Amino acid sequence: QVQLVESGGGLVQAGGSLRLSCAASGRTFSSYAMGWFRQAPGKEREFVARISWSGASTYYADSVKGRFTISRDNAKNTVYLQMNSLKPEDTAVYYCAADRLMNSDRYYYSSKYDYWGQGTQVTVSS
Repeated sequence: QVQLVESGGGLVQAGGSLRLSCAASGRTFSSYAMGWFRQAPGKEREFVARISWSGASTYYADSVKGRFTISRDNAKNTVYLQMNSLKPEDTAVYYCAADRLMNSDRYYYSSKYDYWGQGTQVTVSS
């Protein structure tokens, strides 16, 4: 079983950067694909980014592609989301999630993921 804890959220001006971290417990962290989702007030949770267990494959939502970078350090049991050129529409609670199955089918569906963190707030001011 995996437990996830996000950190690194905060308030930043538009155009600024933040790096989110997701610390994972469990012996099998390195075998999980990891994803980031976000949820803004009044909106459904949406996919942001995904990274394979090896880090070789990444996927991004069109809205963040070119601005956000997902990475992982399996030795530290941590996945990161580097967020650059932030926009007010990036404001949301960001969640990390772990997917035990390695295929990339439906990677943008939250239901694919087995474990979730509690979320960290990101607020981008204009």
